Amino acid sequence: MKWNKMQLLLPFTAATLLVGACSNAGTTTNAATEANQAGTASTAPAASANGDAAAEPVKVLWWHSMGGELGKAVDQLVSDFNASHSDIQVEAVYQGTYDESLNKMKASMDSKSGPSVIQVYEIGSRFMIDSGAITPAQQFIDAESYDTSNLEPNIAGYYNFDGKQYSMPFNTSNPILYYNKDMFKAAGLDPEKPPATYEELSQTAEALTKAGNTGASFAIYGWFMEQFLAGQNADYVNNGNGRDTAATESLVNSAQMVKTLSWWKEMVDNKTASNLGRKTDDTKKAFIAGQVGMTMDSTASLRGIVDGAAGKFEVGTAFMPKPAGTTDGGVIIGGASLWIMNNKTDAEQQAAWSFIKYLAEPQTQAKWHINTGYFPITKLAYDEQIVKDNLAKYPQFQTAVDQLHATKLSSATKGAVIGVFPEARQIVESAIEEAFTGGKAPQAALDHAAAQITEKIATYNKTTAK
Repeated sequence: MKWNKMQLLLPFTAATLLVGACSNAGTTTNAATEANQAGTASTAPAASANGDAAAEPVKVLWWHSMGGELGKAVDQLVSDFNASHSDIQVEAVYQGTYDESLNKMKASMDSKSGPSVIQVYEIGSRFMIDSGAITPAQQFIDAESYDTSNLEPNIAGYYNFDGKQYSMPFNTSNPILYYNKDMFKAAGLDPEKPPATYEELSQTAEALTKAGNTGASFAIYGWFMEQFLAGQNADYVNNGNGRDTAATESLVNSAQMVKTLSWWKEMVDNKTASNLGRKTDDTKKAFIAGQVGMTMDSTASLRGIVDGAAGKFEVGTAFMPKPAGTTDGGVIIGGASLWIMNNKTDAEQQAAWSFIKYLAEPQTQAKWHINTGYFPITKLAYDEQIVKDNLAKYPQFQTAVDQLHATKLSSATKGAVIGVFPEARQIVESAIEEAFTGGKAPQAALDHAAAQITEKIATYNKTTAK
């Protein structure tokens, strides 16, 4: 298969934004949380120097965005795979943030220097499909009747478009509410009954706000607003959240979004919630320091938060709050998936698929999960003893598992699909800031944001029109 040359002109502007699906640390998109399933591979004989056919291993180049400790976990997965597959050798190369990696991929599209498989954050999915640069995972699934029944439906579902699995999930997370149980006790609150609704959270934040401490602090992060919408089973864009047909209009000024921003602003205004800006690192540090009673963060941050609070206070976890009376909705996964590039030989693509299947095996997923905090993408990983032991050590993670399993797939909980998602997130974050500072009322701020996003969607759609 060849690159679609027209797609080289696609305006993927995420490079100007350092926006992550599971981390809003303000500098990278590396850390966020989960996923995959099993296999072997074909070999591609190569000619040796004397003309004899030699069974040279097929080389698979994997570009990823997992730095630091996550990068070490990636390297271990690759080492384990290579040790057990003499016919395939995978080379993992860190390419910086998700945005940086995508830009490098674009630059490599006219050459053979690019990856065999690339890790792309979830909000880059529309671009990857439109690029014409990938072979859908569904092609390999169908070719061998690969069993996907054990994949977590709420994880695999995000990357399924028009009934086709385009990529395989790898690192997956969702956000949860973290709270200080000791602070709850000191305020006379039941530490085993965290707030479940907006209204309850407001009351709890007021009770926790005392001299030197604030009841809550949530980072100004577009991903959280997307989650609040999904929790009310409301779409982010039209046309089935961009999944029925291409989205043409932003819905971020919906009644559900206005209600959410108004609720959040009220807590900031009455100083029961502190505004620490856009970085989740800042709210995380304040929470671990015992300065705020509640915060929201990715499930991928759970181990770091629990370990950071050890010896200071007990950390509780709860589902993301919803408005009172809300019965539908759930959470959207964050993280990234693996895409196979179509400018490689059939043998190399097949080898890449074999590696992806290895990453999805229960034993592999179990190791990935306990070393990173990301969800296992296969349900069978929970049967592995090391996962059971990890849940015993970090029982707070059960909340994340239960929240994922309680979510029913819908257009809202599958997540929006637009080619300008990174820009949309930044626009929404600016709208939140305008509302908090009094520059605009919540409705006006979100009306302006919706208009801006709709305009950018229109430009993208015109550029990608066949």
